[in-house]
Amino acid sequence: MSTSSLREQVSLEEWQLRCDLAACYRLVALYGWSDLVFTHITARLPGPEHHFLINPYGLMFDEITASSLIKVDRDCNKLSDSPHPVNPAGFVIHSAVHEARPDVQCVLHTHTRAGVAVSAQQGGVLPISQQSTFVLASLAYHDYEGVAFRPDEKPRLQDDLGSASFLMLRNHGLLTCGASIADAFLNMYVFESTCQIQLAAQAGGPLTEVDPRIVAGVAESMRVQTGGLGGAFVWPALLRRLQRLNPGHDA
Repeated sequence: MSTSSLREQVSLEEWQLRCDLAACYRLVALYGWSDLVFTHITARLPGPEHHFLINPYGLMFDEITASSLIKVDRDCNKLSDSPHPVNPAGFVIHSAVHEARPDVQCVLHTHTRAGVAVSAQQGGVLPISQQSTFVLASLAYHDYEGVAFRPDEKPRLQDDLGSASFLMLRNHGLLTCGASIADAFLNMYVFESTCQIQLAAQAGGPLTEVDPRIVAGVAESMRVQTGGLGGAFVWPALLRRLQRLNPGHDA
């Protein structure tokens, strides 16, 4: 794939956001959460225009670069020149979250086997692991309404999400949001781990649940673990790993 660099054509702030979002796409591929070219990760650009960055539809996540990301408006109309298309239908879920949550910079959505499997379980996320306690502290559910391309679904999704950071899309997959790209990625790492652990535990016999009082106090535990930095605490290490294994996201 060849895309000329936009580094000298955009603001420093936009370029940094592009680099972080491209890194996020490649990290999602590296951790095995991608679904060929499907699903999306979006990031809100600074400013009052309600502009966003999204992947060029048809590229694998591990080949996305900062320059290949496409700028769109709230209706997913292309605002930057690109030889690649965008997927307006795939933007419906993301635009719903961005519209309702001005505190959210990044929305990350996956269709992993573990995530879809737990989303199909009637009990949803169970309080059976340390990872699950972080998710349960800020978890919402949205019932399946078919492939999410109809704008009329957006108000229901927004109501279901509320102020949560984790959204389980029933029979569909996982969604996380964050005040930064790093936060959304760390949230998804915990969410995906929670689902993988749950499926493994369910195959091994009776389960022991975590005391609800522990779940109630988990927000403080997460703050302490990351030194109050959230995803920013692990992001530099993730970028170093990406640089070793799949360099070039910042082109």
